Amino acid sequence: MSGGGGGGGGSAPSRFADYFVICGLDTETGLEPDELSALCQYIQASKARDGASPFISSTTEGENFEQTPLRRTFKSKVLARYPENVEWNPFDQDAVGMLCMPKGLAFKTQADPREPQFHAFIITREDGSRTFGFALTFYEEVTSKQICSAMQTLYHMHNAEYDILHSPSADGQDDSGMDDGEGTPGTKLQRFNSYDISRDTLYVSKCICLITPMSFMKACRSVLEQLHQAVTSPQPPPLPLESYIYNVLYEVPLPPPGRSLKFSGVYGPIICQRPSTNELPLFDFPVREVFELLGVENVFQLFTCALLEFQILLYSQHYQRLMTVAETITALMFPFQWQHVYVPILPASLLHFLDAPVPYLMGLHSNGLDDRSKLELPQELEVREDPSSNKDLKVQCDEEELRIYQLNIQIREVFANRFTQMFADYEVFVIQPSQDKESWFTNREQMQNFDKASFLSDQPEPYLPFLSRFLETQMFASFIDNKIMCHDDDDKDPVLRVFDSRVDKIRLLNVRTPTLRTSMYQKCTTVDEAGQEEGKVDASGIFPLVSENKSFPRNSQQLLLSHRLQPCSMTILKCKGGCEKKAIELRLAKIDHTAIHPHLLDMKIGQGKYEPGFFPKLQSDVLSTGPASNKWTKRNAPAQWRRKDRQKQHTEHLRLDNDQREKYIQEARNMGSTIRQPKLSNLSPSVIAQTNWKFVEGLLKECRNKTKRMLVEKMGREAVELGHGEVNITGVEENTLIASLCDLLERIWSHGLQVKQGKSALWSHLLHYQENRQRKLTSGSLSTSGILLDSERRKSDASSVMSPLRVSLIQDMRHIQNIGEIKTDVGKARAWVRLSMEKKLLSRHLKQLLSDHELTKKLYKRYAFLRCDDEKEQFLYHLLSFNAVDYFCFTNVFTTILIPYHILIVPSKKLGGSMFTANPWICISGELGETQILQIPRNVLEMTFECQNLGKLTTVQIGHDNSGLYAKWLVEYVMVRNEITGHTYKFPCGRWLGKGIDDGSLERVLVGELLTSQPEVDERPCRTPPLQQSPSVIRRLVTISPNNKPKLNTGQIQESIGEAVNGIVKHFHKPEKERGSLTLLLCGECGLVSALEQAFQHGFKSPRLFKNVFIWDFLEKAQTYYETLEQNELVPEENWHTRARNFCRFVTAINNTPRNIGKDGKFQMLVCLGARDHLLHHWIALLADCPITAHMYEDVALIKDHTLVNSLIRVLQTLQEFNITLETSLVKGIDI
Repeated sequence: MSGGGGGGGGSAPSRFADYFVICGLDTETGLEPDELSALCQYIQASKARDGASPFISSTTEGENFEQTPLRRTFKSKVLARYPENVEWNPFDQDAVGMLCMPKGLAFKTQADPREPQFHAFIITREDGSRTFGFALTFYEEVTSKQICSAMQTLYHMHNAEYDILHSPSADGQDDSGMDDGEGTPGTKLQRFNSYDISRDTLYVSKCICLITPMSFMKACRSVLEQLHQAVTSPQPPPLPLESYIYNVLYEVPLPPPGRSLKFSGVYGPIICQRPSTNELPLFDFPVREVFELLGVENVFQLFTCALLEFQILLYSQHYQRLMTVAETITALMFPFQWQHVYVPILPASLLHFLDAPVPYLMGLHSNGLDDRSKLELPQELEVREDPSSNKDLKVQCDEEELRIYQLNIQIREVFANRFTQMFADYEVFVIQPSQDKESWFTNREQMQNFDKASFLSDQPEPYLPFLSRFLETQMFASFIDNKIMCHDDDDKDPVLRVFDSRVDKIRLLNVRTPTLRTSMYQKCTTVDEAGQEEGKVDASGIFPLVSENKSFPRNSQQLLLSHRLQPCSMTILKCKGGCEKKAIELRLAKIDHTAIHPHLLDMKIGQGKYEPGFFPKLQSDVLSTGPASNKWTKRNAPAQWRRKDRQKQHTEHLRLDNDQREKYIQEARNMGSTIRQPKLSNLSPSVIAQTNWKFVEGLLKECRNKTKRMLVEKMGREAVELGHGEVNITGVEENTLIASLCDLLERIWSHGLQVKQGKSALWSHLLHYQENRQRKLTSGSLSTSGILLDSERRKSDASSVMSPLRVSLIQDMRHIQNIGEIKTDVGKARAWVRLSMEKKLLSRHLKQLLSDHELTKKLYKRYAFLRCDDEKEQFLYHLLSFNAVDYFCFTNVFTTILIPYHILIVPSKKLGGSMFTANPWICISGELGETQILQIPRNVLEMTFECQNLGKLTTVQIGHDNSGLYAKWLVEYVMVRNEITGHTYKFPCGRWLGKGIDDGSLERVLVGELLTSQPEVDERPCRTPPLQQSPSVIRRLVTISPNNKPKLNTGQIQESIGEAVNGIVKHFHKPEKERGSLTLLLCGECGLVSALEQAFQHGFKSPRLFKNVFIWDFLEKAQTYYETLEQNELVPEENWHTRARNFCRFVTAINNTPRNIGKDGKFQMLVCLGARDHLLHHWIALLADCPITAHMYEDVALIKDHTLVNSLIRVLQTLQEFNITLETSLVKGIDI
């Protein structure tokens, strides 16, 4: 980050500037073409023609020499530097020369604009430390006649070459390859002859530069601008320029942290201030300018890509804009730091760096408007050109400078506060190494330093796509590495120390952000308002999130933004940041120190002559060395400042801590959401008892409020309608609420501990309980696990009901301990809480844990919350209310863990299921994935397998290979149970699987529902009615002929179709997190497929004896009819032609599928595909007018009643507005 760069080594922190540098034209060597730049442009042009580079292209070789001489690249050189070298910051002449003038020398005439240009740059050394440079480029008249003659000669040569190459075909020559962008050859030729040595004045660029250990951009800019003003002013400066440069280099100290400094420039005072060690790092670039140039959306997109370590190329005509944007983006990352290639200003000779196969953040300077056509920008990025007139530089004044400082703090506080809230608990998920530092460094690549799975389980769901990728970045890994290496505050990285202090303040309040749109912020409409008013800012919408709908560069991981943007209207955000704003105001209002004023130096007579318009040749003998004795240059200086600082910071620390403590306590009381245990030392027993009672009572009240809040949120609108909450209370992220509950449980278990062991008091208690239980059971049998008992059952003795899992606190702990992704005690405790909530056993498990009174007395003091019997009972009673709702907080969070699943297949006992000879198989699908095809051993009806978490189960595909003498299998239903969570799903079937029986299907897709858990004998039954019910009857009867199904009249059929469509409509109008299974609404017992099946079966003519006729037979005949009609070109109209062609295409594709799904399965697939592609209502109309319908349906059939058919079409048309996504198992094998 920009604020952290020190000079490194020696006495670097004691001096404001290390070097003063002058770069420009060396008249002794003359004009030297910049061969590196020319070669690089030639290579890039060749690559562009070959399609190798997306960034730079050209149409001619040696593009640099096709340009006019005034536009060619010539070498600049470091003409002088003062001092020659310093030990703590060795001078890098090549780097400084390239970055001071990245495009080399520039020549202009009196007709060209010659305003001075300021830009900053960074030099990164091999050890990662940074040095900052600030350069002011201006133009001086060329006085050397040799240089002017050389430029005239170059123009003559260039014009002659142009006449030879272009004149014969000038009338028909396309001028697209001209670099200067002029309209016609005639105007370009006039441009070529624009320099005449007899009438034109030639100017060349020169640069003065300061190299500093810290980024005081505004102060350095002021120094350089006043020096330039001195040489362009008609009146000479008060002192020779050497006096001012000497003063900056040797007599102006670096201000200590938290102090301000004033020193003298040529014409006025210059003030700089440095943040204290508990403030955000130094950052001196205007953040507002970045938002005005790019706009809010582009800034956040760029910020997100930087956090995810994409390749980023910035593009602008202004060097300072490149630097400002790059530094702002990296500064807003606090506390994280960019770890990869960082070159905000890329010199022209180093363009090949763009091909680096690593993440980078680089800035590329553009020549002019024609360069933009040579860049391929991302399609989603809109580039706007610069306005014709540039903004004039604003006069820097105290008020303006203060306003910029304040706005910088306000915007940076928004981002810093967001990161602080998101990572407030990061310390408990850091995995501390067990070995020494040297061994840890050696094996660093193989070590895991952060419990990512547990951390992500606490985060709001909308954050997960971004956070899951951000935790894998190098910047986050380095941040955690710094945390591990710095155990003591003295060893901490300064950035990490500031961030941890902010985290401590948030944890002191102990308030987890209750909603995504936190109440701690409010919006501000404009930048000016943000700078003028106090207030808070809405950061909920500011933080970048990566979602599937957001378009970001993916595999290439490249983002290119052009800064040639006009200032745009915007809504900026402001943060209160009161402490830092006041600190800045105090430092700028009351200057802590004034440096020594510039003074006359011991110069020889005749030196320091002044010539207006020319930067003088400075006297190296007075600038090469500093004063022999000066209090600011001593290694231990400024000792007097340090003594005063210690005294002042000590008094301020005491005062601020007291104020902040009162402030935080008051805020906590006002919010009513957190209570901290006060210190009990030096208090009487009665006061101790009263204080503890209030604290325990507060914990109980908080528990009651949290449980009510979570239940109201889970029940949603229904709870609000029943009067259990306000309308605006809903919408809270479930993960946030559960994480808040985990925080509360940890505080309850931490209260009154005898000795704290580990970072999680709850998990420590559970481990002690587990150890006690194992000690007591050493002499007995340990095979009490439900899984062990199930696996020992004989497969041939499988009953129609799956044996229930044994409720076991110890077994649930073992499940958590077996999850390798969870590394920390805090993560294990939270995972155990989530699992217990999902199993509706949290209250029961905690009651069992606290039933070991001997252990509780051993671990906790008498006044502890867990030893207050009445409050403990009420606490457990509040937790019992969670059993009224269904949580999937474990299944939906730990999506990558391995979970054992238990399968029970129940065949029909009456129809010879035991004679089945084929080899069955099964495939299970859920919301998170599906299994491979699992082969079931013959005559085995119950088995357990392990696979990655499938989420909520939706469908089961079951079939067999049709082998053996009796390959016919009648399956009543299938049951599948998650052996960790205990969720059991029932998949009704009631159909045959076999050739020549039923519809000839060898496999079927079964849709299941979650069964409600039955309360055990020793549990009090829950009065809340079950939210979900298992299917009451088997949808398809065992009987063979479809005509034997219950007959429904047309009114009942219309009602069932309406209810099925209405269920789908309601599904899409619910919030996404409240939606159920769409597969169940399509293919379930009362789904759309079943309803349309009843419609097509109504009035179906009775089949012949012993021959079954299915709906699919009718659809195949209709397909044959329309294909014949199309071949004979007798289709009545275009719409009918399209509908018939689509219908035939879908039926053919389904018939050609390699799956043996049977005729009813094919009908189900057709309905699902028609619903997905919004074709069902077209097909109904098509089939109603088909002549085949007259042959296969009676006159009273629903499909022959045009009024009922039109009504059915209108109902199905309501599905057109929804984007229906089908589960893979429903359309497997179909590619349409």
